[in-house]
Amino acid sequence: MRLHRLLTCLPFALLLALPPAHAIDASTAVSSPVEDTGTLAAAPYRIDIPADWNGELVMLVHGFEPVGVPRTSPWPANEATPVFLSQGYAVAQSGFATQGWAVRDGIADTERLRAHFVQRHGLPRRSWLVGFSMGGGIAVASLEQQPAQYDGALSLCGANVPGAVLAEELFTTLVAFDTLFPGAAGVPDGGLSGPGATALGQMEVMNAVAAALPGNADAAATLARHLQVPVEAVPGIVSLHALVFNDVRRRAGGMPVDNTRTVYVGLGDDAAFNAAAPRHAGDAAAMAYAATAPALNGQLRKPLVIQYNAGDPTITPRWQAIYAGLVRPGEGVIAPRVLPDAGEGHCGFSPQQIGEAFRTLTAWVVSGKRPGGE
Repeated sequence: MRLHRLLTCLPFALLLALPPAHAIDASTAVSSPVEDTGTLAAAPYRIDIPADWNGELVMLVHGFEPVGVPRTSPWPANEATPVFLSQGYAVAQSGFATQGWAVRDGIADTERLRAHFVQRHGLPRRSWLVGFSMGGGIAVASLEQQPAQYDGALSLCGANVPGAVLAEELFTTLVAFDTLFPGAAGVPDGGLSGPGATALGQMEVMNAVAAALPGNADAAATLARHLQVPVEAVPGIVSLHALVFNDVRRRAGGMPVDNTRTVYVGLGDDAAFNAAAPRHAGDAAAMAYAATAPALNGQLRKPLVIQYNAGDPTITPRWQAIYAGLVRPGEGVIAPRVLPDAGEGHCGFSPQQIGEAFRTLTAWVVSGKRPGGE
């Protein structure tokens, strides 16, 4: 199943809780299904409550939505919604106030919607976060920042990467292309890493990269190894990285990365690469913004389950290892449970796989026993 509104290889493929109106008794069922849609602080939302509601709430967090993609009103249900409704869970999902790398909006809008749910529909017995791709990172950040509001979180195919690290990774891709393919046709002076490239659309970047690769097979292979994808996937990934980086740059109001002293390794001849790599000074305020999109520190106080896809060209193995490296268990900090890879591609989970991963989380919380016996 390919879930919509996820961070894909395009075109490849805070409010505190409001006082509750009443507490929900798990044995209390609504008389008929509830659909509650509308807008909160410019963010479209929807809430679905099944007739056999079990008294628990899933906050379902969507992935990257490119700026300018037409939106449907009322906000549509993510394809994963029936997985949870069929098990008796209420599901609430925000469309976020803005499109693009809307991580900060996503954290605030998700919490605002949770508080709205409590005010309008009562306080759930338990509340869960489930996020896909960019939404997976939002779910992790929300669990870190608002542990009192949630019982646990599930991040699927998640961009579980601190904002500063994400910006560095994306920018390195652009610098690598500029260095390995200098003067590529269709790229402005200054390359993809320069300010002139912010005006390029994703298709323009993808076409320019695709046209450049055949001219230097060795450089193409080097770039593919760095990105951990096949050569044929490089144009889509570079264009995706450019799309997200330029959105972060726009939101930050300046250059969110400083590579003036960065020493690059593993991109061919290290000395030659570093001598030729374009250098850009960062803007302090923009770098501070990037660090909060999202701010992740690995200080988990509630259970977190993470699962990735096999052969994901978007969230590659190097990215997958980043969040686990932040966690230092002890003093109340809980290590996340990373499940074996499932599905293929990016966010290519079946409904059954989503349900199994979620049951791993709920069983952990209910039993108090970390899955895997670790």
